[in-house]
Amino acid sequence: MSGTFAGRTALVSGAGNGLGQAMARRLYAAGARLILVGRDLSKLEAARQQIEAPADRCRIETCDVADPGSVAELAETLHDEQISILVNNAGVPGPVADLVDIDPDDWDAVFATNVRGVFLMCQAFLPPMIAAGAGDIVNVASVSGKRPLARRTPYCASKMAVIGLTTTLAAETGPFGVRVNTLSPGPVKGPRMERNFRLEAERTGVSRDEAEQAFVGRSALGRMVEEDEVGQALVAMLQMPGLTAADIDLSAGMVAR
Repeated sequence: MSGTFAGRTALVSGAGNGLGQAMARRLYAAGARLILVGRDLSKLEAARQQIEAPADRCRIETCDVADPGSVAELAETLHDEQISILVNNAGVPGPVADLVDIDPDDWDAVFATNVRGVFLMCQAFLPPMIAAGAGDIVNVASVSGKRPLARRTPYCASKMAVIGLTTTLAAETGPFGVRVNTLSPGPVKGPRMERNFRLEAERTGVSRDEAEQAFVGRSALGRMVEEDEVGQALVAMLQMPGLTAADIDLSAGMVAR
């Protein structure tokens, strides 16, 4: 397959649906060979079919990015792959509740996937990039890490941690030719936001549509971002040779800095 990323292999975590699948689709369209990673094999198989990628252009592997043993096993399984694009997208939304009502175990579960997962995947797949003198890592954060979002403290805190991890790692890896950036979407139209609107409506006693409007109305464009727009943004970031240690907002104007 010819294209911008022909000859490159991209690993996308959390690729079974949503943003992961959308980003993988765009990478494949740009010529990359894919490795789709997630916890649910059936979802990964369905994603490969949706992307319409043949098996020789799209490999699927299961992994729990929060589990060091699972990540180590994945790295061993993929030892023969030359992965030059790593997209750390796997994440969990966590509870929707006031901080005083959040169980510590629920807090830890969010950080295990959203932050430790990024750390473990970078630790596992960064060394070959350094040895090759080139590579790209994109960590998916969220605008929710940079603006108040009541009753979402674990999620917001975890995404801000990802941004901090990214900027520091970029400083470490830049001298070796490896670029590390953050892509911060939000709000993205899809099942996760539907869940959030439903829970907020139940909590406040308003309708689901009123809960959505109250949230989306904060953005300059007055709408949510589409999943495919996130995929387009990822490809654009990877085509900017001088971009590293950056945090790119894609939020329809939810955050202005």
